[in-house]
Amino acid sequence: MTALTLSTSGAATLRADALVVGVAKGAGSKSGGLVVAPGAEAVDKAFDGKLATVLETLGASGAEGEVTKLPAPSGLKVPVVIAVGLGPVPEKDEAYDAETLRRAAGSAARALKGSKKAGFALPTESVEDASAVAEGALLGAYAFTAYQGGENKLAPKGAKPDARKLPLGEVALLGTKPRDKAFKAAAERAVAVVEEINRARDLINTPPNDLYPESFAAVATAAGKEHGIKVQVLDEKALVKGGYGGLLGVGQGSTHGPRLVKLAYTHPKAEKTLALVGKGITYDSGGISLKPAGHNETMKCDMSGAAAVFAAVVSASRLGLQVNVTGWLALAENMPSGNATRPGDVLHMYSGKTVEVLNTDAEGRLVLADALTRASEEKPDAIVDVATLTGAMVLALGNRTFGVMSNDDAFRTSIHEIAEEVGEASWPMPLPADLRKGMDSPTADIANMGERMGGGLVAGLFLKEFVGEGIAWAHLDIAGPAFHEGAPYGYTPKGGTGSAVRTLVKLAERTAAGDLG
Repeated sequence: MTALTLSTSGAATLRADALVVGVAKGAGSKSGGLVVAPGAEAVDKAFDGKLATVLETLGASGAEGEVTKLPAPSGLKVPVVIAVGLGPVPEKDEAYDAETLRRAAGSAARALKGSKKAGFALPTESVEDASAVAEGALLGAYAFTAYQGGENKLAPKGAKPDARKLPLGEVALLGTKPRDKAFKAAAERAVAVVEEINRARDLINTPPNDLYPESFAAVATAAGKEHGIKVQVLDEKALVKGGYGGLLGVGQGSTHGPRLVKLAYTHPKAEKTLALVGKGITYDSGGISLKPAGHNETMKCDMSGAAAVFAAVVSASRLGLQVNVTGWLALAENMPSGNATRPGDVLHMYSGKTVEVLNTDAEGRLVLADALTRASEEKPDAIVDVATLTGAMVLALGNRTFGVMSNDDAFRTSIHEIAEEVGEASWPMPLPADLRKGMDSPTADIANMGERMGGGLVAGLFLKEFVGEGIAWAHLDIAGPAFHEGAPYGYTPKGGTGSAVRTLVKLAERTAAGDLG
C-alpha cells in the first residue's frame, strides 16, 4: 500500500522523485488559455512564471486527466514535474470539485509507477480538497502484482518483480496543515478506506482457482481477528441444517462448497444497525445454462458485491463509527456438473418460499435471497445489498454507473445522493409492480426469471420478495462499474475497481451521525 504523508515541506524544497501540479483550461489568460492551478505557485516561480507557456509548447491543453511530464528547473529539488489537467477553470468564487481533484490525483499517481516518492501540489487548502487528492492518489497508485515476477510463488527463486510496475511508494500532500486535527483525520480516513478498497480490488482480481468460497471466508475470518469484528462462517453442513436452499442450489455443482459469512462490527454507543449483503459468486460459469464463449473470462469478478461489503464493514471498524454494521457474504461457485442445479428444478429457500429455477445463470438473486432473509431476521434499521447482478443494468446505464433500487423512495434518494457525493456514478431505478407477474410460476411460489425487457428491475423485484416487512432496503446493481476491462483512467485501474465501497462507508458514517433519520 502506498504511504501517505502531510508534508511540512514546500514545493520548492521537497526532495522527491517528482512533483505533481494542476493546470486547467482558462479563457483570457496571458498564456493563451492554460492556467496554473492553486498549489503550484512555487513551481511556476521556478519556471520564471512561464510554466503554462512551457506546457502549451509541449502540447498540454489542461484537459481533465491529461498528464504532461517535463524536466524540473534548477530551483526545485525534484528532477521531474508532472502537470495533470483539471479541465475548465471553475467559475468565480467556486473551487475545483472533489471528483475532479480525485481523478487528477489518480491519473498522476498512475503515471508515477516505479517511483519511490512524489509530492502532490494540487489544490488542498480545504480539508475536503485534501481528502479528495489523498483518496485519488492512493486509489490511482494501486497495482495488482501478486502473480508477477518475484511475488509469484511459482517464479524462479531470486526473481524480482519489475520495479516499473510497482505502485508509487509515497504520496506527500503539499499545501495542507499537517498539525491540524481535521487534516490529520481526513488523511487517516483516506488511508483506512482506500486500503480496504484496494483489498477488495485484490480479491476481485485474484483468479478463481485461488479464491473460492472457503478461501474467501478464511480471508474474512483473518480480517475479523485483526480488526475486532465477530465473524461466523456457515459451511455446507450448517447451510443444509439451516435450510439455505438458494446458496446450496447454486453451489452444489462445484467441488468448492458454498459459505454464508457474517461479519458483525458493533459499537457500544450505536443507536442504529445497518445490514450489508453482498453477492459472492467466486466464479460464474452460468451453470447448466452455460455462458456463451467470450463471456467467461472475467467471471472471477462476480463476487465484487461481497468484496465491497467486506471492505465496508472493515472500514467501519477501522474508523470506529458509532453504528453497528453487519455484513453478509453469500459465497458460492456456479459450475456445471452432474450434480448441478438444472433449469426446471425447484429450490426450497431459507425463507420457506419455493423458487423454480428457469435459468441457472440467474444465480446471484438466489444466494442473495437467502442472505437477505437471514439479515432481515435481526431486524436492522436498513439493509443494502450489492451485486454484479444483471447484464440488463449494463445495457441500461453503461459500464460506469450502478443502479439503485429500493422499497423506500427516500432511502433510494439518500443513497443516490451519497454515491454522487463520494464520486461513484449511480442512478435511481424503479421497481414497477407490473413486472412482478412475469415471475409467476405454475410449480413454485416464484420463478427466478421474468420478462426479458427490464431484466435488471425484474431481478430487483425478486430480491424485494425476501426482505423482511417494514425494513428499508436498497439494491445496488454494480454489474457495470465493478470490473473495468478497458484502459485505466483517473483513479480507476484495469480489473477490479472496488465499486460501491465508498458509498457504503459514507452511508455508515451518515447513519452514525443520525443524518438518515
